[in-house]
Amino acid sequence: MKNFTYKLLLPNITRIFFLSVIVLTFPIEVNAQEAITLPQAIDRMLKNNLNIKQGFLNVATSDVNLRQSKAALLPDLNASASNNISFGRGLDQTSFQIVNQKLFQSSGSIGTSVDLFGGFTKVNQIRQNKILLEADNSNLNKIKNDLTLDVVVSYMQVVYNEDLLKASKEQLLVAEQTLKRENALMDVGNKTMADISQAKAQVATAELNVTNAQNSLTISYLTLSQLMEMGADMNAFKVVAPTIAEIEIAQTNYKVNDVYDIALKTQPDIKLAALNSQAAEKGIAIAKGSYYPKISLDAGLRSSYSYTFNSDFNQDNFTTQVKDRFNQYIGLSLQIPIFNGLSAKSNVKRAKINYQGYQIQEQLAKNNLSKIIAQAVADLKAAESRYVSTQNTYNAQKDAFNVIDQRYNVGLVNSLDYNTSITNRNKAEIDFIQAKYDLLFRSKVIDYYLGKQITF
Repeated sequence: MKNFTYKLLLPNITRIFFLSVIVLTFPIEVNAQEAITLPQAIDRMLKNNLNIKQGFLNVATSDVNLRQSKAALLPDLNASASNNISFGRGLDQTSFQIVNQKLFQSSGSIGTSVDLFGGFTKVNQIRQNKILLEADNSNLNKIKNDLTLDVVVSYMQVVYNEDLLKASKEQLLVAEQTLKRENALMDVGNKTMADISQAKAQVATAELNVTNAQNSLTISYLTLSQLMEMGADMNAFKVVAPTIAEIEIAQTNYKVNDVYDIALKTQPDIKLAALNSQAAEKGIAIAKGSYYPKISLDAGLRSSYSYTFNSDFNQDNFTTQVKDRFNQYIGLSLQIPIFNGLSAKSNVKRAKINYQGYQIQEQLAKNNLSKIIAQAVADLKAAESRYVSTQNTYNAQKDAFNVIDQRYNVGLVNSLDYNTSITNRNKAEIDFIQAKYDLLFRSKVIDYYLGKQITF
């Protein structure tokens, strides 16, 4: 009986063993959040953002325009063929007499033409298209730079909201513990309903702060996700926050002129404005091409065949006619502009006005860059001062709260002063969180204008 029981249980034990092996070795899908650093967020944006993809298409179009303008210098080559039947009176192709006839005619030709001189219009068009291609590349870099800065702003907002939510939850925990302690003291007659009401108000305020912080965090994650074209799944990733050490070593000592001189050479906005001015200047040369004569060379081959259905004369066959009527031609043509309703002069004037407009835009871009950099340097210095100030304030408020908390526990401080101390400490903590990330962000803005890679 024992042997039977053992044999009966053995297959079940074996089955359980193999099932356990399968479960332990089979890969289990876990929806873990992916940790994304700031450089990784920027890389994803650069790969996925649709505005950048559109910028690449604009560059491709400009490249096609440049290739086409170069090909316009080459001779063209065209062939043609025609067939028709005519009825009625006409010239007999054999006797060359006017007769009543039904005539079939066929002809063919191949010809080429090349412009020898056209006021350098095509050459200047090539030069302009080269500049426009470079301008589109600069515009693409501008789009990348602008979106990179947007990612930095959104990323820092997420990091700030993460810390804000964490601080809000800790403040809620303190408020709940205070309420619990107040209720316990009230049970022994050491507290009044007024004390309980104040504690409940602190909890309600803390709960509202947590809710607001959570909503702000959700929105900031959504914004960052959209910039990276990752859809609306905000739980798919989690940002990696900078450390306090990285914040404290952020460079803050910059001179406006030094930053501006470097930015003039690195910022695609300035290069784009300069290239647009150069392209507009070439537009003047293109328009002036209409003032000059145009010389072109033409050459070609042609022949024909005809057959009269009611002719009394012998008609040569197709091969003979094509051979006999075969001819070549070559010609030189000259077109001299004399008067065209002032169109050429008007086009030149418009081109000059357009060039002046782009020159103004170029100077405006430089002026705007100077103002932005001056503001950015000033903001960085202010952020550094605010960081130091809020850090000192937070440490002082934290120490003050610890003292009041100890005195409150032994009944030396009333509930109003205790709650005020909590509020002051909470505000100081939030101000410090905001100041430290503002300092880091302002330093990254300077790195952006210096053309440095933005990372931490």
